[in-house]
Amino acid sequence: MRSALFVRVFALIIALTAWIGIGIHIEAQWRLTGSFLGAAWVLADYFTVTTNLLVAVVFSIIALLRPGTIGPRLLGFVTINIALVGVIYMLLLQGLVELTAGAAVANVLLHMVTPVLVPIFWLFCVPRGRLTQRDPFIWALYPMGYLVYALIRGTAQGHFSYPFINYVRLGIAQVAITVVIITLAYLAAGWAMVLLDKRLAR
Repeated sequence: MRSALFVRVFALIIALTAWIGIGIHIEAQWRLTGSFLGAAWVLADYFTVTTNLLVAVVFSIIALLRPGTIGPRLLGFVTINIALVGVIYMLLLQGLVELTAGAAVANVLLHMVTPVLVPIFWLFCVPRGRLTQRDPFIWALYPMGYLVYALIRGTAQGHFSYPFINYVRLGIAQVAITVVIITLAYLAAGWAMVLLDKRLAR
């Protein structure tokens, strides 16, 4: 474990990274929609934004209060889900949309920087030996819940937040296969985290 000061400073860097990225997105959407609530509604459609918001809140608490305020299981949950953001972006989304100016900066911060910094924090700054084999199943409830929400919202508004869940264009079978692959990979990564946590505890 690192010193409390190191942990808090590292957490502050992560929190600021996430807040700045989200802030840039909100400002851009605010200009388009003309209202904060409209911007928030648009951004709530994206797993990237909701997960980075979770990162921003959790790491702000660590930075402002003290290490240990947030337990290892919650930090494991945050870590695997922000890592999922980075992996999905690299494999399925990168290059689909050409971004410029602030949007490009926010894209880097939320899709590349926080998905790297948070796992590093988990490796070096989190107490070991607290995770269990059932934790990945609990963690998976969040992305599964988001998927249901995104499908319902996408169907209602005629626009899906991510192209790989657009069953209207791709077909239900293709989307189902993609979801199963992502889910299995997610659980495998979660169990790998649990195993690594136990080995590091020794």
